[in-house]
Amino acid sequence: MALGPRLVQKQSQQLVMTPQLQQAIKLLQMSNQDLATFIENEIQENPLLERESAEGGFEQEADGAPEATGDGFDAAPDPGDSADHAAAENLPEAQDQPLDTDYENDYTNDDRAAVADDDRPEQFPDWGSGGDPRGGGGDGFGLEDRLSSEKTLREHIVFQINVGFEQPAERMIARALADQLDEAGYLTGTLDDVADKLGVGMDAVEAVLARCQGFDPVGVFARNLAECLAIQLRDRDRFDPAMATLIGNLELLAKRDIAQIKRLCKVDDEDLADMVAEIRALDPKPGLAFENNVAPPVVPDILVRRRADGTWQVELNAETLPRVLVNQTYFAEIPNGARTKAERDYVNERMTSANWLVRALHQRATTILKVASEIVGTQADFFEKGVQFLKPLTLRDVADAIGMHESTVSRVTSSKFMATPRGVFELKYFFTTAIAATAGGESHSAESVRHRIRKMIEGEAPRAVLSDDKIVALLSGEGIEIARRTVAKYRESMHIPSSAQRRREKSIRL
Repeated sequence: MALGPRLVQKQSQQLVMTPQLQQAIKLLQMSNQDLATFIENEIQENPLLERESAEGGFEQEADGAPEATGDGFDAAPDPGDSADHAAAENLPEAQDQPLDTDYENDYTNDDRAAVADDDRPEQFPDWGSGGDPRGGGGDGFGLEDRLSSEKTLREHIVFQINVGFEQPAERMIARALADQLDEAGYLTGTLDDVADKLGVGMDAVEAVLARCQGFDPVGVFARNLAECLAIQLRDRDRFDPAMATLIGNLELLAKRDIAQIKRLCKVDDEDLADMVAEIRALDPKPGLAFENNVAPPVVPDILVRRRADGTWQVELNAETLPRVLVNQTYFAEIPNGARTKAERDYVNERMTSANWLVRALHQRATTILKVASEIVGTQADFFEKGVQFLKPLTLRDVADAIGMHESTVSRVTSSKFMATPRGVFELKYFFTTAIAATAGGESHSAESVRHRIRKMIEGEAPRAVLSDDKIVALLSGEGIEIARRTVAKYRESMHIPSSAQRRREKSIRL
């Protein structure tokens, strides 16, 4: 055999991830909020993409766009609107294969900082450089705007500092301490840092801190949980020696070591129960009362309703589907202004991209609907009877049933929510591992077993607390074969203490 270099032709096949396919996969796993942001960016970049108006047409037409002439470009087929396929009856046919692969210039806090706090009239604490203190002059700063706004924790604290401290030096120290407050109202820095930064003595910083700890809400400026609770108890005149000892040994209370606590505090069961009840009535995070960042509500992607005949109807939430259209009229009008081949190539590329995006959105909708319909069909008993009837289900089970790859099902169920008569659930909630049944019966889902364990513990008598071994025996009597370590793992995942800790806690309440 001759040795040496030579040219050889070879044929082979391989899967290539084109940019369009990568985009389709990315769209599949996006949440409805992420998808809305993505679509908005695409509309801004592609002049041929338009958002459908409420009347069914384009929100904006090209100014002076004439009738289509048909010159210069091949007319592309209209892919339609991706939101037209939001019903279970519109599932794709067998040949329609799914994608399957492994006021302008808002007024901000920075604007407010431009005006010295000391120069602000006290009767108008929110008056900034652009506003009219009488509520009628500035743009966006009317009286109703200030009345409807909510104060932040910092604004509330700064107002009390301005009122409570007359000396500029003390006010400066208090401001420096306020800068170190976290959202819960705790002091995150050290007094040494404040003293070094301002060049004052520790005695002055501690004196200011003591006064700040009397501010509202009660408990702010605390350096730890024990100090926060102590401040609130002093405000209620309940910080006696026994309570001080209990606050100093919170770790024993967390462990429910009742015997040790009673010895240290020198109290009986009744007094200790009253002390624990007082502590539970306190607020461990007083600053959160001023937290204005409310988490937005979950918007479901799928709606599940019961039909008159008792079956379940599955449909996509049309409110979350992006309604995107390709402006064919504008595409046909552009040749009149295109002068070079580069311009014509750009327009053709934009048309191809727009058509692909609309088809990808359609495919995303039908794929989500197909996966959701299979989940509802499998978990029908859950919707009718409750969580204890949730069946074991894996991604592979759904993938095999609908003829898709397991990775596709995983992408579909990521960050997608389903609104049902029993509440709103993430799609991944319905996928649980199987727990074997005794005597070869039907297996149980892990979530339904967790539910049974929680119900057993909630119904246990104070003098008959269930141990993990007892729970195993009770579950075995119900036909569920489970190990003790699994019961302990499930109990800990639900933040339920051990039987010994529960027994100590219940003994306080007796």
